[in-house]
Amino acid sequence: MAIVTPLKTAAEQTLIQQFADSKAELPGGPAVRKLREDAFTGFEAKGLPHRRLESWRYTDLRALLREARPLADGAAVTEAVKARLAALKLDGLRLVLVDGVFAPDLSTLDDIPEGVSVQSLSEALVSQREGLSRVLSGPSVGADDTGLMLNTALMRDGVFVEIAEGRNLEQPIVIVSLASGHEERAVFHRSVVLAAQGSRATIVEVSEAAGEAAQQINGAIVFETGDESEIQHVRIVTRQAAASVQVQSLLATVGAQAKFDSFAFVARAGTLRQQHFVRFAGEHSEIGLRGVNLLRGSEHSDVTLIVDHEVPHGTSRELFKTIAGGESTGVFQGKVVVRPHAQKTDGSMKSNALLLNDGAAMFNKPELEIFADDVVCGHGATVAQIDGDQLFYLMARGLPRPQAEALVLQAFAGEAAEFIGDENVRELVMHEVESWLQAREAASEVSTV
Repeated sequence: MAIVTPLKTAAEQTLIQQFADSKAELPGGPAVRKLREDAFTGFEAKGLPHRRLESWRYTDLRALLREARPLADGAAVTEAVKARLAALKLDGLRLVLVDGVFAPDLSTLDDIPEGVSVQSLSEALVSQREGLSRVLSGPSVGADDTGLMLNTALMRDGVFVEIAEGRNLEQPIVIVSLASGHEERAVFHRSVVLAAQGSRATIVEVSEAAGEAAQQINGAIVFETGDESEIQHVRIVTRQAAASVQVQSLLATVGAQAKFDSFAFVARAGTLRQQHFVRFAGEHSEIGLRGVNLLRGSEHSDVTLIVDHEVPHGTSRELFKTIAGGESTGVFQGKVVVRPHAQKTDGSMKSNALLLNDGAAMFNKPELEIFADDVVCGHGATVAQIDGDQLFYLMARGLPRPQAEALVLQAFAGEAAEFIGDENVRELVMHEVESWLQAREAASEVSTV
């Protein structure tokens, strides 16, 4: 019988060689090394994800990555990196990654709250901690994703955070991931947050570039939250080079009677694929996944999520807002899976998009896979232009059209941002929305001169 061997692209061949050259020096004990090997075997068999894969049909990573950039193997702490850190206005414990590598000198390790432990992921990987491979793997619904396989194989560093039982953190833990941007590099990092029973915390991820060079970034964050915990995660991805390509994965396993909320803000991020793999591990829990995507030029933002209702009495809410102008493209692919014994599930999924001109595009693909009969689940998706009646109302009261549009768009985005529990973080997100709208308004004024 003939064996068909698919041809490898130049990028895939480079990645195979990079793994062969670097796997001996990548951190990890025997169990982690096996995890890496198994993941890369899966990636090598499938290759970079492409449009013939249903879950990647709108984001052809094989076509986007014509060449694989050299692997970043250290933190390039430039003056531009320090300047970006100084400009970030968020209180709380700050943990900094530069080019995917933990930078303790830039982090505020003197401010670690009681009941919180922090170490670099590279330290955790070599610790041979029991169950580490299971934690790193996350929910099984993400196991077949080739983008995640590549991250598992090549992850070099990140942060490993543990929050003790019953701890209530008043200020957020801020994980800042900066690409130095002085050279084109491929960055692979993963962070882990373990929140014990009854803990409460806000985790903020900020992903930016300090330079103009395009980056290839594959990042992931893993959450395991205990029973009766309340965890909010906020991801802010902005100020990236236009030619950058990113895959950012969220993996979460949520305990019983717990609450987990995640919000993602995206603007000026080049080409970005966000994927969420979330699992209910205990009954009577609530999970919320929300976000705002602001797109201009030729930017591309793909939000793909799978919510796995594995147990009864779970409530899930998904709400994503997209504003697309220029020739940008927005994507929403959401899937809610309700297992046969997950009765009394309550799920709602919405994607709303506003297209600012004819060149912009939005693809919506919501799905429900329901194998139980006592559930309440629904989904909806809308694609529209700015409401003319709203504009008329504002302009009739003396506002110029650009300002009237900005107010309408700000309210549209704010509907999702209002779910951010931390007031300071919510204000930061809305400031980023206002900044984007002001830049759009200024560009509109220039184009009419």
